[in-house]
Amino acid sequence: MRRTTWLRGALRGLTAAALLGAALSGPSALAADRDGALTDLVNPFIGTQNEGNTYPGAAVPFGMVQFSPDTGHNTGYDYAQDHIRGFSLVHLSGVGCGLGGDLPVLPTTGEVTRTDNAAYAAGFGHDDESASPGYYRVGLATGIEAELTATARTGVQRYTFPATDKANVLLNAAQSLHSGVSAKVEVLDSRTVRTAITGRGFCQDTEPYTVYTVTRFDRPFTAHGTWDGATVTAGARSGTGGAYVRFDTTKDRTVEATTALSYVDAHGAAVNLRAEGGRSFDSVRDRARRSWEDRLDDVRATGGGDSLRRTFYSSLYRSFLAPNIGSDADGRYTGWDQRIHRAKGFTYYQNWSLWDTYRTQSQLLSLLAPREARDMAVSVIRISEESGWLPKWGYGTVETNIMTGDPVTPFLTNAYQQGLLHGYEDRAYRALKRNADGVPPADSPAVGREANREYLADGYAPYVKGRPHAKPGDSDYDHGASATLEYALSDAMLARMARDLGHRADAERYAARAQNYRSVFDPTTGFFRARDASGAFTGPADPARSEGFHEGTSWQYQWLVPQDLPGMIDLIGGRQAANDRLDAFFAYDRLLADPAGTAREVWVNGPYDYYNADKYNPQNEPDLIAPYTYLSTGQPWKTTDVVHAALTLFTDTPTGMTGNDDLGTMSAWNVLSSLGIFPVQPGDAVWGLSTPVFDRVDLTLDRRYYPHGALTITARGTSATDRYVQSARADGAALDRTYLTTDALRSLHRLDFTVGPRPSEWGTSHPAAPPAPK
Repeated sequence: MRRTTWLRGALRGLTAAALLGAALSGPSALAADRDGALTDLVNPFIGTQNEGNTYPGAAVPFGMVQFSPDTGHNTGYDYAQDHIRGFSLVHLSGVGCGLGGDLPVLPTTGEVTRTDNAAYAAGFGHDDESASPGYYRVGLATGIEAELTATARTGVQRYTFPATDKANVLLNAAQSLHSGVSAKVEVLDSRTVRTAITGRGFCQDTEPYTVYTVTRFDRPFTAHGTWDGATVTAGARSGTGGAYVRFDTTKDRTVEATTALSYVDAHGAAVNLRAEGGRSFDSVRDRARRSWEDRLDDVRATGGGDSLRRTFYSSLYRSFLAPNIGSDADGRYTGWDQRIHRAKGFTYYQNWSLWDTYRTQSQLLSLLAPREARDMAVSVIRISEESGWLPKWGYGTVETNIMTGDPVTPFLTNAYQQGLLHGYEDRAYRALKRNADGVPPADSPAVGREANREYLADGYAPYVKGRPHAKPGDSDYDHGASATLEYALSDAMLARMARDLGHRADAERYAARAQNYRSVFDPTTGFFRARDASGAFTGPADPARSEGFHEGTSWQYQWLVPQDLPGMIDLIGGRQAANDRLDAFFAYDRLLADPAGTAREVWVNGPYDYYNADKYNPQNEPDLIAPYTYLSTGQPWKTTDVVHAALTLFTDTPTGMTGNDDLGTMSAWNVLSSLGIFPVQPGDAVWGLSTPVFDRVDLTLDRRYYPHGALTITARGTSATDRYVQSARADGAALDRTYLTTDALRSLHRLDFTVGPRPSEWGTSHPAAPPAPK
């Protein structure tokens, strides 16, 4: 009776979800061309409203340059705003604080009298605006059309002016999204402007970094000037605020320019301009589009409605926007020791939102972009060797110390488990061991495992309320309970790597430390709880009002024990107790009747409302693995119910992101969950299985890492009603378990799911659950 009642509710709710997913998504959505180009399915405006903090501008996969409009929002572009202050070179997809926005450039007409970009901002409307991978255009209220495209290290702009002898391009070196420190601008000749911009920031002040640019116009300008503060000096060749250059467009109304970027020096910007400049705007735009088509074409999805396909491919697109190339065309880069180095045999990458990306995006890149993912992992190792410590949240050439825990360990152990660190295993292990067993010295900008001394001595990181921060950024002492859980997770993943490399004593030590999650479990409440420096549990006993958890509560963090879910399940009373708690957490009974409504009205509280909740928060990282916990409690069909309800939050509209994208983290969650394979143990090589949303997906894989070079995943007839796995087959052989290892995934040609309208016994036995790492 309970199952029958439940099923009727499920079918009603899931039909509603299907109707929601099939709905057209409004004027900002992009329809596919008849030629079937996958780039035509991508809508770069998704996530640009309600604090998704994405950007619609032009970039190539993992490019150094992200050329995009800034409207006044602290992270760049906000779809709800109607003025553009400039088109700047650097943006990060989905960050929560102001960062980047270097060198906003804006075309104007008339005299140049204002130097504040908020004052000279140009109006625009979305009916005269469009974007696609590698290209952005907008008609400004001033009568000027602006178009942007990009190469890896340059941004290319084309402006179509009215007929006038006072067509200007303003280059505002002093106004970026971050906190400005200094700027220098130089007019080198009648076509070229050079800048050096030093800034700091990202939620809190950090160490400063400098970017260098050189802009080359396609024809000589007729006049120029610079400004310092609010003072504009016609004819001046240098300044500390910005520069303007002027053209006569009475006959030729179009002006093109290429801006090259470098984090090394002015010479590096010139090198990048020579290497990637000199091409027409149309040529660069076409090449950028082809690079995206090649990238997206590695995932060919069949089935699903137009809106679902647009949402999926837009998420796939955003998953390839970062990390970003940090080395110049000659291989030079600025290391975290602030010295110049040269990358030999690899491309150096930067921008590390590791607390976010270690859970989804790094695994997706390991699968679909392993060559780049290898270079990214090598870059992180080089950061440790050059600066003395591994990163936590790195921007450009500096550590920001934003977020807490030890996210770099599962990032690197994932790379190891995916086979990406061949030749670097020992170097990676040395860096990880130093990080796991110590604390950075006082003169290091890094905080690392800040509470490691107490954690190693007592088994937990204490929650010390109001403790002064020794360094800029976040502090593990402010979030002792969640820091303990994340340290323990990292210890488990490092133990596995240590064992593989023959470091048996280390492996045993780290495996023992992986059990430290138990030290913050309060048996009187049945939940994790922060402990103070004396060892006493502290903060409210109510797990929905708990303190000491970073961007979450005890309810949300209770599932962050992927290294020992069987142990965690035993702590809270066994499978039945765990399932009851999971059902309450996901509001499961209501979800069955109205999945989309539950996702929006019960789960989602607001883009930055992380606390005082006892429900699933699909907008934020601590909960990303939680729906897959049912795989370990013998009810895998509920994973499908929860995952597919959460997928309704992703739509093809400007509000179609669930929270900040965090450099592709949420987008990668969408892609992996849509494929039906998800990294349930971040830092290890285990993929949990759930029902795909497409009838068929053909993946083209790198033969160096996946010998077959391809994998096909099918779930024929998958729909809002027929969505439960009845059986699964791996290359024709019955697959009863709810997971695959990376080694098993590498050996596969096909993974086939048979789906139906009712939950089955598939995956419900104890041996079917993902195993704890050993």
